[in-house]
Amino acid sequence: MKKVLTFGASNSKTSINQQFSIYTANLVNSDYELIDLNNYELPIYSEDREKKNGIPDKAKDFFNKIGNSDIIIISFAEHNGTFTAAYKNIFDWMSRIEQGVFQGKDVIFLSTSIGEMGGSNVLSQAINSLPFFNGNLLFSYSLPSYYENFEKGKISNDKIRKDFEKKLKESI
Repeated sequence: MKKVLTFGASNSKTSINQQFSIYTANLVNSDYELIDLNNYELPIYSEDREKKNGIPDKAKDFFNKIGNSDIIIISFAEHNGTFTAAYKNIFDWMSRIEQGVFQGKDVIFLSTSIGEMGGSNVLSQAINSLPFFNGNLLFSYSLPSYYENFEKGKISNDKIRKDFEKKLKESI
């Protein structure tokens, strides 16, 4: 059984992207590890901080969790058209350990939002940057209009759910 690591790339306690990542992780593997970015809050990355204090243990721990997984599932929240500050900061710290943050692992990139675009801008950025960070993209998906299409822990729109589940199963 593959080891799955999943999280929503947001520090919101009620993250819709966290919920979408959990739903997907359950489809991939019922035994997964869920990460809450709130447990990895760090000072804003700067070269000066790194020189003075080194890389924080929380960044090393997160990096090791990626290394110990077979599949990483991330659902990206979109803030002002790009990554959330919470995700970008932990990612920046981990990239100082090794630029290949994803360590050759298989990744599933998702996004959702309350709007019709479903966070597609940030998803596109994540996909386009992946070759620089040593990940193998298995599957990507942007779920539009979260509150209209996701209820009770799953995609509620039958057409979207069937399409999503079919494409996911074909990719893993």
